[in-house]
Amino acid sequence: MIKNITLVMLISCSLTAINAQVGIGTTEPDPSSELHIESNDSGLLIPRLTTTQRDAILSPANGLLIFNTDTDEIQINTNTTITPIWEAFTLTTTTTSTPGQSVKYSNTDISTNINNNTAINLPVCGVEEWNDNTTLYNVDVTSNSITINETGRYRVIVNASIIVANNGPQRANPEIYIALDDVQVGTVSSHGYMRRAGGHNEASVNFTEVIEITTGQALSLKVLRVGNVGVVNLRAASTTNLYIEKIL
Repeated sequence: MIKNITLVMLISCSLTAINAQVGIGTTEPDPSSELHIESNDSGLLIPRLTTTQRDAILSPANGLLIFNTDTDEIQINTNTTITPIWEAFTLTTTTTSTPGQSVKYSNTDISTNINNNTAINLPVCGVEEWNDNTTLYNVDVTSNSITINETGRYRVIVNASIIVANNGPQRANPEIYIALDDVQVGTVSSHGYMRRAGGHNEASVNFTEVIEITTGQALSLKVLRVGNVGVVNLRAASTTNLYIEKIL
């Protein structure tokens, strides 16, 4: 008799455990759930299968869930076990941009002296050539800066055409570099001295950088004097330009 009572109690406990809700990371699982997981430092990792491995599952249940490593997507069987149909979840991206989107500006200013002891922003944001994503690239034409609104890796191409007037300084040599929030990043580029002799009044500064940019950082081109004192200008309208492209 005692054995029978013990057996009944064991079966009862087993059934209770089977029917009970499961809470992981919580002692109070939601009443509507069979499995309730709580965490603030990790996620849920579901089975990861190739397409071949997925198709080898015997009689996959309707609603069976996997992550397909060949297509990098979560898939669910929306049909029967006999003729499964694997459909991908439609996910809403948190990004507002895609690689390849770019912005390009050219100068209209040909009067600002760019040969100063203190660095100024190169006056390049005069004319918008194009802007593929105005949410990603927020241009301030007054400060000649472009705020990047998504973290990523960006290619920056700079072409600057400069000139010294006939009565300007000899051996002028402005340098240009990229700045994020007014802090230099990457290389410093210059043409070398413009001698203002034998018609050598003009020069070009050209360089390309790939840099990491964090959401909200403002990109500008800084220019300052490293040669002799005197006025140096951008050569002509649309001869200086700034190109930025998101690559990753």
